Amino acid sequence: MGAYILRRLLLVIPTLLGIMVVNFALTQFVPGGPIEQIIAQMEGQANVFEGFSGGGGSVGDIGAELAPGGNENYAGSRGLPPEYIAKLEKEFGFDKPPLQRFLGMLWNYVRLDFGESYFRSISVFDLVMEKMPVSITLGLWSTVIAYAVSIPLGIRKAVKDGTAYDTWTSGLIITAYAIPGFLFAILLLVLFAGGSYWQIFPLRGLTSDNWQSLSWPMKIADYFWHIALPVLASTISAFATLTLLTKNSFLDEIKKHYVMTARAKGLSERRVLYGHVFRNAMLIVIAGFPAVFIGVFFGGSLIIETIFSLDGLGRLGFEAALQRDYPVIFGTLFVFSLIGLVMGIISDLMYVLVDPRIDFEKREG
Repeated sequence: MGAYILRRLLLVIPTLLGIMVVNFALTQFVPGGPIEQIIAQMEGQANVFEGFSGGGGSVGDIGAELAPGGNENYAGSRGLPPEYIAKLEKEFGFDKPPLQRFLGMLWNYVRLDFGESYFRSISVFDLVMEKMPVSITLGLWSTVIAYAVSIPLGIRKAVKDGTAYDTWTSGLIITAYAIPGFLFAILLLVLFAGGSYWQIFPLRGLTSDNWQSLSWPMKIADYFWHIALPVLASTISAFATLTLLTKNSFLDEIKKHYVMTARAKGLSERRVLYGHVFRNAMLIVIAGFPAVFIGVFFGGSLIIETIFSLDGLGRLGFEAALQRDYPVIFGTLFVFSLIGLVMGIISDLMYVLVDPRIDFEKREG
C-alpha cells in the first residue's frame, strides 16, 4: 500500500503541471488583461470591455484608434504615453515571452511563492490562507452532515423498501434534490435571517464582531450559529444524492447469496446488516466522498459565499477572474486542484480502512 500511495503522490506533480499549462495557455488568448483593466479604470470606464463595444473592430484596431503612435496592444490607452504602458508591462512581467513567464511561475510555485496580487497589496499565499477557512468550513461541515444523515436514512429506506416510510421519504428527498442550492439559500435568508419573517441567524460572516472577547464555549456557539444557514444550503443536494446511493447500494447487497447464508445461520438482522452488508455496501458510498466534498467546495462555494457574504476562495477566484488578477487566479486554481487530487488519494485509503481485503498494489500488478 505504501508503494501505491507514493506513486499516487508522484502523479500529483504531472497532473498539476498539466492543469497549470492548459490554464496559463488559455489566459494568453483572453481579452481584457490586467493592464487593460488599469487603463480602463484610468480612463473612467467601469469595465475594460466597454472599450471593445461598437464598430465591430478587433482589440488591436481599437487600441490603434485610441492611441495613435502609442502602444497598440491595449484598448483604451488614449492619452497614456508608451513609456507608461511599457513600465506597466515590466512591472507585471509581460515584457517577457510567455514561456519564460510560465517557467518562472513554476519555479516560484516549487518554493511556495505564488507571487503578489496585481490589485491588492498582499501576497497570494497570504490571501489564500486568509480565505481558506471559509471554503473549508462549508465543504467539510456540509460533507460530514450529509454523510451523518444520509447513511442511516439510506439504510433505513433499504430495510423499509416499498413501505409507506420509503415512499414519503423518497418524496422529500427528490424535492430537496430538485431545489437549486442558491434558491434554498435565499429562502433560508428570507425566513430565518431577517428577510421577511424571523431574525434568528446572522446575515453574514463566520463570527460576530465581538468574537475575540467571547469565552471559548461562546466562541464555538457563535461559530456554529453563523455557519448554520450556509452549511444547510450547501448540504441539501448532496444529502439527497447520498441517501439514494446508500439505499440502492444496500438493496443490491441484501439480495446477494452471502446475506441469505448469514440469515440461515441464525444471525440477527442487525448483525447481518452491520456485520456483513455494511462493509460491502459502503464501498461505493465512500468512493463518492471526494466528489461530494469537491462538489460543495467548488460548485457551491461561489454561490453560497456570495449570498451569505462569506469571503472565501470561491468568491476570491471569481473576483480575480473578473479583474484578470492572474497570480490570484493561478494561486486559487492550484489550491483547488491540489485539494481535489489529495481527496482522491484519501478516498483510496478509506476503501482499505473499510475493507482490508482491497489491495491496490495487486490490482495494478
